[in-house]
Order: sequence, then structure tokens, then C-alpha cells
Amino acid sequence: MLDFVINLLIFFIITAVFVKATAVQVNRPTGFEQPNEDDSKSIQIQVLDNGEVWVDNRSIDVRAVRANVERMSAVHPDAGVLILANEMAPSGVVVEVVDQVHLGGIYNITFTTTN
Repeated sequence: MLDFVINLLIFFIITAVFVKATAVQVNRPTGFEQPNEDDSKSIQIQVLDNGEVWVDNRSIDVRAVRANVERMSAVHPDAGVLILANEMAPSGVVVEVVDQVHLGGIYNITFTTTN
């Protein structure tokens, strides 16, 4: 019985050395960067720390993002969307904004964070 326990102990020690945890390295943006020249054609959507969504310098409801994106993409059909999210913005609101943008027919989305 003792030799069986010792064999198990040796087996677990050897296999524990070979087990490696796998993880995905994610580099999160650290702060706000000035938009470059290409971003001036982008549809800019701001998500504030309190969950407010701003498009065209006006506060809108999350459900109105789709209509605004469709209207603005009709004017600039090749424009992408730039989402300026505050670091403390609720992630659920940001996800809802992305969903509304997708429903509006735009899949070229760029993210940046603000302090």
C-alpha cells in the first residue's frame, strides 16, 4: 500500500511540473490619444463614465445609436466608427453601443479610452 502511495506522489510531482497555464496577453489602452487625420471622417461616439452616450455633440439614448449611425453613414458611406469610451464607463453600455453600430451596418469600429 505504501509503495502505491509513493508512486502516486511521484507521478503527481512530475506531472505538476509540466502543467502550464495558458492565457491571452491583452494590452489595454492607457489614455486618450488625439485622433489622426483619418479619424476626422469617422463617426465619433462618446461613452461617458456615467453611461451617457454622445453623438454629434448631443446626448442620445443607446437605442438611438443605430439611427444616428445609419444617417451619418449615408453621408459618408466609407466612414468607420470611433468609440471614445471613458475608462470608468460601464462595459454593458459600450457593448450595447457596439451592437447598435453593427445593427446600423458598420463593422469598422475603433476604440480609444479617455480619462
